[in-house]
Amino acid sequence: MKVASFYNKNNIAYEDRQIPSIEKDEVLIKMEYCGLCGTDIHKVLDEKVAPQTVLGHEVAGTIVKIGANIKDYQVGDRVFVAHHVPCFTCHYCKRGSYSLCPQFTQTNLDPGGFAEYIRVPALHVKHTMGHLPEGMSYEEGALVEPIACCLHGFELIDTHPGDTVVIMGAGQIGLLQVQLAKNLLAANIIVIDINPFRLEKSLEFGADVAINSLQEDVVTSIMEQTNGKGADIVIISAGIQQLLPQAMECVSRGGTVLVFAPFSNTDVAIPAARFFLDEIKVVGSYSSNPYNYERAINMLRNNVFKVEEMITHRFPLSELDLAIATAHNPSEQVLKVLIKP
Repeated sequence: MKVASFYNKNNIAYEDRQIPSIEKDEVLIKMEYCGLCGTDIHKVLDEKVAPQTVLGHEVAGTIVKIGANIKDYQVGDRVFVAHHVPCFTCHYCKRGSYSLCPQFTQTNLDPGGFAEYIRVPALHVKHTMGHLPEGMSYEEGALVEPIACCLHGFELIDTHPGDTVVIMGAGQIGLLQVQLAKNLLAANIIVIDINPFRLEKSLEFGADVAINSLQEDVVTSIMEQTNGKGADIVIISAGIQQLLPQAMECVSRGGTVLVFAPFSNTDVAIPAARFFLDEIKVVGSYSSNPYNYERAINMLRNNVFKVEEMITHRFPLSELDLAIATAHNPSEQVLKVLIKP
């Protein structure tokens, strides 16, 4: 089979590997589509993974082989599958913090989503794989995992109908969050970015206001839009740690800042007095948990997300390097990128 194997940021090899063999509680799937995630791009460009790693974790595919003990799936079934599984029994799992479980990041698909065939280990078959409903496309199936991540973030914050929600970053995740906030009956959704194409698209996906931070002062604009109150929820969906102090200036009394993107390991200063005087909350969100997938499927089934409009590019597996370059190029009109065999 063919895989796209990382060696360094300038060398992603389209190469042959053996099709994985499966055990009695596992399945083998043929990848139909795998989404290109921002973390995949970060890991490649910053060389955060070992050579010969096969990345990719937003997978939809077809089962081509099942182990002897598999009862709930058959060859030919259309499925989605995610890459990390918690243990459900450790200190963090018992507190509902499944993505903090020590086992979570130790589990993965074999060899990864950017491969023609993928072995789905037993834990994944049991907890993070599911059927795609009749009529749901593989493209929609590849959005299950990122939507689940967004759902995990929203379940960590206290949202109310009528909220003002600010989303900092109009990439693929930010635009999913726009649609999710709309579904949760936010009254005013404000998106901030520097990319005119993405800002225009955010309005098409349900945002009420789009602010180009290169052209407008963000804090002033937010205060004008909220009559000086600030936003009830501010979501940081771009990995720029300097956005945190700005978010603290934009959030209302009693409001919440959700940090949904990874920051570098440098310090930033934020106004400490606001925690006590204004009861501000700052909440971090990492990945998803197995309980988010069914809800993600149901929301896709009910057309909460405009999947076709979000997918701007499809690349063959042999062109993963070009897909990453395209997704990372600020001059490209790109939202969601999918990889196919």
